[in-house]
Amino acid sequence: MEVSWVQTLILLLTSLYLLECPASAQKTCGEVQRVAVSTVQPKPVTITQQYVCKIQSRRYIEVRAPTDGYVVAIPIREGQTVKTGEMMFEIGSIYYKARLKAELAERDIAQLELNNARRLAERQGVSQAEVKLFEAKLAKAQAKAALALSELDFTKLKAPFGGMVGRVPLQEGSFVLKGETLTTLSDNSMMWVYFNVPEIRYLEYMAEQGQNQQSPDIKLILADHSEFSQAGKIAAIDANFNPESGDIAFRADFPNPDGLLRHGQSGFVQISQVQHDAIVIPQRATFEALNKRYVYVVDKNKIAHQREIVIQNELEDLFVIKKGVEVGDKIVLDGVKLIRDGDKVEYKDCQPK
Repeated sequence: MEVSWVQTLILLLTSLYLLECPASAQKTCGEVQRVAVSTVQPKPVTITQQYVCKIQSRRYIEVRAPTDGYVVAIPIREGQTVKTGEMMFEIGSIYYKARLKAELAERDIAQLELNNARRLAERQGVSQAEVKLFEAKLAKAQAKAALALSELDFTKLKAPFGGMVGRVPLQEGSFVLKGETLTTLSDNSMMWVYFNVPEIRYLEYMAEQGQNQQSPDIKLILADHSEFSQAGKIAAIDANFNPESGDIAFRADFPNPDGLLRHGQSGFVQISQVQHDAIVIPQRATFEALNKRYVYVVDKNKIAHQREIVIQNELEDLFVIKKGVEVGDKIVLDGVKLIRDGDKVEYKDCQPK
């Protein structure tokens, strides 16, 4: 069936119409789209970041055997809290006992020789130089005896600080080698909580500290999702970034008065910071194209212009904007999908709740 010249003309006119009016199919050529806009206003927002963390004791050591020998006494038990100086283990060592006896004997001999030299000096039987020689010999013997006594006393392992005793795998009578781990001791009065922060968050944190803003709220979320009762504070930042992950380690300190936290626990650190005069827009006012975010900004002539934005933080249904829009800009709030760059719009001003 041949196409008439009338049908050909209709097809040609339709094509020209579509070329001149490339707007959405939801509006006709020349129609002004009605949208809702919102004026960008600064407002305070609380930005919360969460990081996986590892909990460690402020002081944590392995108690090791100072010498070879048999375990003579274990006056502690696993999980017990000990005080500074309290005895934890006694290692029997025949060698140190014998050495102490020998050094004490040498000291006594040196004392007798000195006493004899002094008596002879009174009768001018020996010179004062010889008396000083015997005095030096006695001092040397006394020092060696004191050293032997301290070495023997060292076999009685005492707590260097107050803390909690870990697992004790040995029993009395067990033979241990020098350097063998006997137990652990942890001071849990203050816990050090380590977590890794991406470089961009590190830079934001340092910038906020440079502006003398108030310290962020630091919370610790435990494995059962409960919140630890004590608040923490940032106490240290590592000197170097991890070249593989690009993160840097932060340390937050948490008081542990009830002893709930133990060395080796894990959880989450939540850092909440109030950002004053933040530029915040609803997420629904944005759209994505080629992995970038955009909004429509309406100028004084009611023309909508597409503008790229840079998002600083993402909240539940809001974006905190780092760059792209400014205070006072009118952005399309509802109807983003109905317009294109350069469209003329009629709008109703409304502020999102």
